[in-house]
Amino acid sequence: MVCTNKVLFALFVAVLGIGALTAFNPARAAPAVSEIRIGVHSEKLRIVLESDAKLPAIAFELGGPLRIVLDLPDVDWRIDPARGERGRGFVGSFRFGQFAPGRSRMVLDLTRPALVDKLFHIPPVGARPWRLVLDLAPVTAEAFTRHLARPDAPKAEPPARTAVIVPPPRPAPAARKKVVVIDPGHGGIDPGAVGRRKVYEKFVTLAMAQQLQKELARRGRYRVVLTRDKDTFVRLRERVGIARAAGADLFISLHADSIANRKVRGAAVYTLSETSSDKEAADLAAKENKADLIAGMDLTGESTEVTNILIDLAQRETMNHSAAFARVLVDDMTDLTKFVRKSHRFAGFAVLKAPDVPSVLIEMGYLSNSADEARLLKPSYRVELARAITEAVDAYFERRARENGQ
Repeated sequence: MVCTNKVLFALFVAVLGIGALTAFNPARAAPAVSEIRIGVHSEKLRIVLESDAKLPAIAFELGGPLRIVLDLPDVDWRIDPARGERGRGFVGSFRFGQFAPGRSRMVLDLTRPALVDKLFHIPPVGARPWRLVLDLAPVTAEAFTRHLARPDAPKAEPPARTAVIVPPPRPAPAARKKVVVIDPGHGGIDPGAVGRRKVYEKFVTLAMAQQLQKELARRGRYRVVLTRDKDTFVRLRERVGIARAAGADLFISLHADSIANRKVRGAAVYTLSETSSDKEAADLAAKENKADLIAGMDLTGESTEVTNILIDLAQRETMNHSAAFARVLVDDMTDLTKFVRKSHRFAGFAVLKAPDVPSVLIEMGYLSNSADEARLLKPSYRVELARAITEAVDAYFERRARENGQ
C-alpha cells in the first residue's frame, strides 16, 4: 500500500515524538500540489503538476549530470516522495521538496539530453484544478551543450541563507564557552536515506540533533549551534561556513545510512583524510558529497578552495584533533550501540573540510536494518545516544585543556 505524504508525515511525528517538526504541518497557507503526472507524447515528455492555486514557475537545464530544474514558491507537497524513485521516458527519476525558505524545487534526472520546450498553466475547468505543464524535448548532446553555453542561459541560484541564526558570542566571562556545531544531515529537497518504514534520514538526523542540543545545553558550558533547525536544504559548503562563522570548537555531523544489504547494522564515526580507510568509506563519502547535486545545484563554477585545503598544515593539526575526538566518541558509545567493523573510518567528506574546526561525521546506524531503524525512531534511545555523545564531548575538551596546561 502506498501511503500519502501526509500520512507518512503524521506517522513519523507520532513515532519520533518531536514537537518541533509540527511546524511543517500542511495546514499552512502554502499552495498544495496534489498530483504529478508524466506522459509520453511521441518523443516528447509532458510533466503536469496539479495544484489548488496557480504556481509561478521557472524551468531550466543543468549538466553534469543531466537535470531539469523546476523552481516554485513554497509548496505543500501532498504526494508520496517515493513516487519519484521511478520516472518515465527519459526522466529516470525525480524528487521535490523545500529548497530554501519560501522556495520549493523539483529536480528531474534525465537519461538523455533534453531541453525545456514549453512551460505554461491551464486554469481550473469543472472539477479539474490548476495545472502547471512542463514539456521537454529530446536533443543531441551537442545541442544541449550549446544551449547551456548561451550567455543568457539561466543559472541555478544558490539557496538563500537558511533561517538558522548563529548566536552572537556573548560577552566573554572568565572562561569562554566552547562552541559546538551540530549538523543534521540532508534536509528539504534532499531527503537522504529512506528507511524500511519509509522514514527519511533528514527527519531522523534533525530529531537527534535537537536531542543532542538539549543534552549539551544542560551542561551549561557549551554554546550550541545547529546548521539547520527545520526541514530545509543547506549546501555542504554552507554547513562548513556556519561552523567557521560561529567560531566552532567542534563540529558534529549526524547521518543514518541505508544500503541494499538489510542485514548490515551498526554505527561508525568518520573523520577527514586525504585517502579513504576502505572502499565502504570512500563510497559513503562519494554519496554524501552529492547532496548539492541532488538539490539541483549548478557546481560547474565552484571554487577549488575547499578541496585544496587538505594540503594546509593547519588542517593537518585539525585532522589530528578530529581523530582524537573520534576515538573518545567510539569509547563512550560502545556500551550503548553496536559498531560496524572498523568503527573509526576515514574519507573525504566535504562537510568535514573546515580547515580550523575539528570535525566528525557520525553514522548512527542503518535505516535499511530493522533493528537500527527501530532504535533510531525510539525517543528514549536518542536520549541515551545524546548523553553518550555529550560525555565524549566533555572528555575531549577536558583532555584538550590538560594538553594546553589549563
